[in-house]
Amino acid sequence: MTETISLDAVPADVFAICRTLADKGKRAWIVGGCVRDLILGRTASDWDVCTDALPDDLLRIFPRAVPTGIAHGTVTVVKNHEHYEVTTLRGETTYSDGRRPDSVFFVDDITADLARRDFTVNAMAISPVDGHLIDPFDGQGDLRRGILRAVGDAHARFSEDGLRVLRAARFSAQLGFALDPATHRAIGDTLDTFRKVSAERIRDEWMKAMKSNKPSMAFEIMRETGLLAIICPELMESVGVDQNRYHTFDVWGHAMSCMDACVGDPVLRISALFHDVGKPRSRAFSDKTKDYTFYEHERIGAEMVRPICERLRFSTDERGRIEDLVRFHMWHYDGWTDAAVRRWIRRVGTHRVEDLYALREADIRGKGPTKVTPEDFDSLGALKAHVERILAEGAALTTKDLKVNGNDLMRELALKPGRILGEILEQLLEGVINDPTENDRDRLLARAREIVGGKKD
Repeated sequence: MTETISLDAVPADVFAICRTLADKGKRAWIVGGCVRDLILGRTASDWDVCTDALPDDLLRIFPRAVPTGIAHGTVTVVKNHEHYEVTTLRGETTYSDGRRPDSVFFVDDITADLARRDFTVNAMAISPVDGHLIDPFDGQGDLRRGILRAVGDAHARFSEDGLRVLRAARFSAQLGFALDPATHRAIGDTLDTFRKVSAERIRDEWMKAMKSNKPSMAFEIMRETGLLAIICPELMESVGVDQNRYHTFDVWGHAMSCMDACVGDPVLRISALFHDVGKPRSRAFSDKTKDYTFYEHERIGAEMVRPICERLRFSTDERGRIEDLVRFHMWHYDGWTDAAVRRWIRRVGTHRVEDLYALREADIRGKGPTKVTPEDFDSLGALKAHVERILAEGAALTTKDLKVNGNDLMRELALKPGRILGEILEQLLEGVINDPTENDRDRLLARAREIVGGKKD
């Protein structure tokens, strides 16, 4: 690493913003996480610019800028449909709410601006002219050492902004870095400030952590420092809960291993984190097998994750997906009949099948390398093939797939609108799932008449 950074990966729009500022006699620097990513050779997701131009100057220089945080000196410049934050160099006063500074004051020293930032690896700037690196807190050295360290006094940084402790856990996983010991200790000492952070912010950090190669790094830090006991005490119940002979790890360790092994989007990995959350409350010791059992842990877990997801402000769709995957993640395929496969698809829903496959594969890998057998994957592959064949056959799996509907039943059987229509259609579907040839209009109407006659009797 050198003190001059290659600018080849910097977007042309960023240079254009800096040139516009220079043309008005203002200085500008590329700053923050994008500098970190440039040094690491990673693709930056956001590009930020800081400048000695005051907020009013920024609005005059960029008249179409969006004043997204003008009170704190930030505007958003839009170029070619991309958004770039441009912020006046600033210092900050106290943080009464544990989230945002009570007020800011503008400065003309880039080092003073960098001093207010969270971690040394995010407190670097580069000149857009020659790539000269400004690194007053040795962020480049910490990148080389693989260390995440707070800028200055970690206790002070975390007392200012409660979200920073959670960002420490997330960045550790995102970068694959160890936490500096003093930074690690300061998290536990500043939990009162963290308690002020909104559930939405916590959820967002969890979702970002799930994009890491090993999100378990973030969750282990949360567990060690007391963050997790505040955010989700239900998960702490899993720590130290031994499993049976089919697993290497305790329930917590298995959740971590499964989450890391899960290939998919953040919500799917959240589901992997929670898939066995019901095990501690269902664990029992079997005198017959001399081992632990976890009967109905998937049902108990699904009931637990619903309020957890509501508490963390997941969307309705996200909550439904997580709850379904926890509820349906357990099955034992041993060459089911076609009817059994159709019934399974109907129960879990075609829209959940691929997620359940991914979760099952991660669940298998999460048992630990010495506990995984070829038969585990063979069984999963056989179910996939069986389901694919059933779906290709176009079998009826919902009442909408039947050759009759509620209007047919009202017209042919002289029924009135009401719950009875749904009950009849469900019974008809059950018969069709057992024997697809029953999905014939005449046969279904005849069977419906039998059902109605039975109800009258």
